[in-house]
Amino acid sequence: MDLQGKIAIVTGGSSGIGQGIALKLSLSGAFVIVLDIASCESTLGLIRDAGGHSEFIETDVSDPSMVESAFREVIQAHGRLDILVNCAGINHDAMLHKMTFDEWKKVIDVDLTGTFLCTRQALLHMRPRNYGRIINISSGSWLGNIGQANYAAAKAGVVGLTKTAARENATHGITCNVICPGFITTPMTLRLREIKDGKPWESMESRIPMRHAGKPSDVANMVAFLASDEASYITSEVINVGGGMIV
Repeated sequence: MDLQGKIAIVTGGSSGIGQGIALKLSLSGAFVIVLDIASCESTLGLIRDAGGHSEFIETDVSDPSMVESAFREVIQAHGRLDILVNCAGINHDAMLHKMTFDEWKKVIDVDLTGTFLCTRQALLHMRPRNYGRIINISSGSWLGNIGQANYAAAKAGVVGLTKTAARENATHGITCNVICPGFITTPMTLRLREIKDGKPWESMESRIPMRHAGKPSDVANMVAFLASDEASYITSEVINVGGGMIV
């Protein structure tokens, strides 16, 4: 995909899927600004080694003032924003009857409210230019998953938020789409290989028709397409990237 000269923000880009997305957008020609609360030196190093250009702004996406400040910094430095990818997310799993309010609130604040705050800021700058690409990362868990009431609710909210944003901004040349990754190899999921001789990992892979976990690049490739001009007539879509696992 040709994203030469585009200015892109990727939230949650310090590792895993977010890191893969940031690298792919850079390889496609975009200048990538990574927003995260964690150090992104690994991501910036990968982009730098590949000949790309990027920068890091420390941002807690659940904090309205930090989000506003980060977007203001991007606009002041680059003059515009073309692409936003909301990938920042956390999980605190527990059965619903045992879930604490704090576990509920933390996940909603980052996964859903963070997506809202960043999307709102992006639209303020995209609408006057009548151009923009917003790609939100949800999850197959939005359909419901045992032990993930908070995460599922947040990710379902992301789907509804995206579809509303798509309807409100279609006439302004802004597309808004959702990607739902399935079981992807990340530092978080790799922990399953360390539990009970890797049986939880094997169990997850057995549920995938393709019989193997995906890679961050599988998600990143779809993000790059949706961010490109080739996808200019695609909006309000929920796209599964899960090897057939998500139905």
